[in-house]
Amino acid sequence: MPKPVTILVGALGGDGGGVLCDWIVAAAQSTGLAVQATQIPGVAQRTGATTYYLEVMPRGAQASSVLALNPAIGEVDVALATELLEAGRMIFNGFVTPDRTTLIASTHRVLAIGERSAMGDGSFDVGRLLRAVKERSKEQILFDMDQAAEESGGVINAVLLGALAGSGKLPIPDAAFEAAIRHAGKSIDTNLAAFAFGRGHARGELEQAVREHRKRQAAVQGAEDLIERARKSFPAASLDVVEEGIRRLTAYQDRKYASLYLDRLEGLPADLVRDVARHLAVRMSFEDVIRVAQAKTSAERMARVRKEVRAKEHEPLEITEHFKPGNEEIAALLPPSLARWLLRQRPFHISMHVRSTTVWGFLRLRLLAGLRWWRPHSFRHVEEQAEIERWLGQIRAAVPLGGDLAREIAELARLIKGYGDTYKRGLGNYRRISDEVIAPALAGRLTARAAADAVANARVAALADPEGESLSRTLTAIASATPPLKQAAE
Repeated sequence: MPKPVTILVGALGGDGGGVLCDWIVAAAQSTGLAVQATQIPGVAQRTGATTYYLEVMPRGAQASSVLALNPAIGEVDVALATELLEAGRMIFNGFVTPDRTTLIASTHRVLAIGERSAMGDGSFDVGRLLRAVKERSKEQILFDMDQAAEESGGVINAVLLGALAGSGKLPIPDAAFEAAIRHAGKSIDTNLAAFAFGRGHARGELEQAVREHRKRQAAVQGAEDLIERARKSFPAASLDVVEEGIRRLTAYQDRKYASLYLDRLEGLPADLVRDVARHLAVRMSFEDVIRVAQAKTSAERMARVRKEVRAKEHEPLEITEHFKPGNEEIAALLPPSLARWLLRQRPFHISMHVRSTTVWGFLRLRLLAGLRWWRPHSFRHVEEQAEIERWLGQIRAAVPLGGDLAREIAELARLIKGYGDTYKRGLGNYRRISDEVIAPALAGRLTARAAADAVANARVAALADPEGESLSRTLTAIASATPPLKQAAE
């Protein structure tokens, strides 16, 4: 017997969830589909859930089919959310599942009452929300629909309707959705524009997802044994991160480099593998000029730029890349001995403008991107591997002292990112924390709990102020609370 397509809508008060529900119903009925909708009002304006549940029977099903009034846990095909935390609410309640649900949500935030009333920064961790969204749903269509509504002149529920149409999850043609908007008779032109924006974005997201899936599949070819090794060696809860790390590093460098990634994870406690694996994959795929050249010449990047500037397929697009490499960036590519000589010379920078949309400009960047084979011999690679080994050594040394301390040391990898001045500042802050907090902690001058708190406080201070002033104050406070080595030994 044909099963209905089940749709759950979570909306804030004022976002037009009821109107969105009516549009879907009208579009389904106009195409002869059996549909049933239930509206479950809650307390508006962020203190309670306002949800709408619909079931749409596929074409050819009997109109007399019995449909449910309420969603069942694990039985939702499509979940729509007008705000990111609403998506999180549906995930928490068990309606969104990784084996079935397509989640379509806006990524903008409207703070909840608890977030607004907190004495400090009470905002929910958006990174944690996005991880939950990607881990707990089968497919995702995510973008800032609030901004899309503003740019198109329409309302967010019209953008969400367009995203639903673009997902292809309902057997309803675009014309039926557009007719439903026209029939409602309110702000027709702007809502149709918002609908078109959401539909186009969703279809672009799906095309991008297909490209990324194919890219991951191509990257993992030849590394299937590494995937199998990971599945035998590491806990199930960490496998999604570990396997993605294998794909990332195989594409970034080669299979041998991905194998080194697994070697470095071996022997870690099960509850640490996921956190360390995530940061280790990022650290091992560090940004250098080779990687930058790869990114700037990728087909995905060209398509994204064309989309951002709204250039049509037949319209010419010209991109000028601005580079200002100095002796540090150049030294990063050289053999270590030659690089150290160059770094002892007077600092300099070379201003370069490269038009990557011309044949000559594109070839220059592709030539640089083709130096991937040389990367293991470069000064930056050698230095980076030494820093990674030092970081992993500190994590392993902290494990006997407490899992919290080891996890906080792993999180310090967040300071090291980018290249050039950004990388230099982050690495400098990391080394200060390593020398002034981690080393005393591993020497036993702090209790495990106090050491974990000290590392966390130093990391937060460094992230808040990359220039290091806040970190200096925090390190001074930590040092004043840390007993001298002789006193600690007694």
